[in-house]
Amino acid sequence: MPPSPAAKPAAWWRRLFRLPNPETPSDAILSDVERPWRSRWDHLPRRDPGPNLSMAERRQAHVRAREVARLTLGDALWTRCRREGYLDLRSGTFPGLTYRLRVGLRIEVRCDAGVTSPWPYPYLCINPKYPLPEEEFFAQLYLYVRDREDIVIRVAAPQPWDQTLGRTF
Repeated sequence: MPPSPAAKPAAWWRRLFRLPNPETPSDAILSDVERPWRSRWDHLPRRDPGPNLSMAERRQAHVRAREVARLTLGDALWTRCRREGYLDLRSGTFPGLTYRLRVGLRIEVRCDAGVTSPWPYPYLCINPKYPLPEEEFFAQLYLYVRDREDIVIRVAAPQPWDQTLGRTF
């Protein structure tokens, strides 16, 4: 049977107000799925994972984040990062430029002798949209710099000084 003439406006209103679709199974199936990007996080102080996270859950989050970073980077790179405190990635866009990635800190832009940085400051700031453990966000930044440098170039905010990231814990 074809949908009624009222079906299209009703579907539009459901999407607009994020109401459940009565023809799909209950949201109970997806109740355990977190969607943090749908929330605002501006009310949290810097480096706070949220009001409902216990210390045990924080520890678990850090353990999982280290595992995510190790699996994302591979054992050799993760071990080198832990030993040296950073990973250097050469730019594919700007010859003579290297990004130094450090867990929980801004990206440092390093230039070879005689090369001028495309940014006015030596640090690039990119924060996650919602609070993440430092190691997990580090793994994401590594993939972005390695595979999607164009996005990093577009969204990173040049900064004159280094400091910890605000949305990591």
